[in-house]
Amino acid sequence: SFAIPIDVAMNIKDQLVEHGRVQRGRLGIAIQGVDKDLAQSFGLEDARGALVASVEPGSAADKAGLQAGDVVLSVDGRRINDSAELPRVIGEKRPGTQVRMEIWREGRSRNVSATLDELKTETIAGAPAAPSQVERIGEKLGLSARALTPSEAAELNLRGGIMVEGADGAAARAGLQRGDIILAFNNQPVTSIPELRTLLERAGNRFALLIQRGEARIFVPVRIE
Repeated sequence: SFAIPIDVAMNIKDQLVEHGRVQRGRLGIAIQGVDKDLAQSFGLEDARGALVASVEPGSAADKAGLQAGDVVLSVDGRRINDSAELPRVIGEKRPGTQVRMEIWREGRSRNVSATLDELKTETIAGAPAAPSQVERIGEKLGLSARALTPSEAAELNLRGGIMVEGADGAAARAGLQRGDIILAFNNQPVTSIPELRTLLERAGNRFALLIQRGEARIFVPVRIE
């Protein structure tokens, strides 16, 4: 069996007595871990924290101003070393609780406050995409891709994006796959092939792509050798 810290156990007991069920806090974000390559891409000295991959519109995180690309470093002074810690820390708090978070954004630390929603079971459905003309983007990057059509973007509730049709070279090494949708380049949204080419020309050998893969959004660190 697993030991439950006494403060958590007392909180659960109090909630069961008061509400007949356990209420858990919710931010309304999708997160991923921060590895060494992502840390370097975002200018972090240490590979730690929880990287925000997407923010649910109207959620506690959205109202607090959290953005995709933010890295949550601490909550109420409690250091977040691994992304798995953040859901536990937030889940221990009741809905309506205000939390203070230290985040990393655009190369510096900031503080934001959020009032938590209640965690409930939710279902999210994905949408299919249709094929269209494919273009080659960057020989060193090794990416074959196409822009989403307006109808595809509307079905996916996106302003636009780049659909990956094939990957070799740096793109393949980074783990990009056919069907991935590139949404941002180093936190800058991209909706067309020309935009992506321009950002690629200006970038160094390391950068991060925000992609949508199925129902999930994740950051992928890319290194061009």
